[in-house]
Amino acid sequence: MTSKRGITPRGRKQSQGRRRRLLYLLMTRPRAASERFVAQLPTRARSRVTVVHSPLLEIRPLDVQVATAGVRGLIFTSANSVNAAVSLGVDRTLPAFCVGSTTTGTAKGAGWPAQMVGATAEELVANLLKLRPESPLLHLRGEHSRGNVAERLTESGLTTLEQPVYQQRLLPLTPEAQSAASGDRPVIAPIFSPRTARQFADVWDGTAPLWLAAISQATAEPLRSLAFQRLKIAKEPTPKKMSKAVKKLVKHALRVEGGPGAD
Repeated sequence: MTSKRGITPRGRKQSQGRRRRLLYLLMTRPRAASERFVAQLPTRARSRVTVVHSPLLEIRPLDVQVATAGVRGLIFTSANSVNAAVSLGVDRTLPAFCVGSTTTGTAKGAGWPAQMVGATAEELVANLLKLRPESPLLHLRGEHSRGNVAERLTESGLTTLEQPVYQQRLLPLTPEAQSAASGDRPVIAPIFSPRTARQFADVWDGTAPLWLAAISQATAEPLRSLAFQRLKIAKEPTPKKMSKAVKKLVKHALRVEGGPGAD
């Protein structure tokens, strides 16, 4: 069946779909984590964006030996440290104290008896000092880490060692991301760590309208040097709250652009 304008219903639907995708969603996390995040976005928000993957950090396990003799428990503050610990053959009978539901789920899935003891490093430190598990503990972390978890716990009487088990190599924007940055379609970029934020601020020189979501105040700080339409900080440093922040940015950006679905 053909309409009066000579467009089949299917063709009209496809054309409308293209028009609705007025925005780019620039994902700067490692690919697997980015795909999980995009999959958790509301269907309506996903239908309004074209996803561009451009990881700004490459995670690589370090070639190290992890000595756990005498250690009574592990601390994981990211899923990257869990995955690195798996590749390094770290003892999976030790209890694991984790930050956030994603890290905890990754540790449980890998076989550790894991429990979430906070949504942030601050909460982890405070809760471990209340729990007072047997020590020493061992914090397995990246080469670049914030929070001084081991130092603060040890100073408060809960002996904690630390060891880097993975590195984060900085990456430039991909050609696809550079093309989006140099265009006129709005770019929504959720940023999930202070180090990624610093790298993004260094490599972004685009002219496209930029809408930013930061997972924390510390992540937002390096982004303030950029020219952006809006910078939204998640109410809590969780994927769920970041998803809500992105959803709101999609809505606001469409309203500014006057695109379909902006109401």
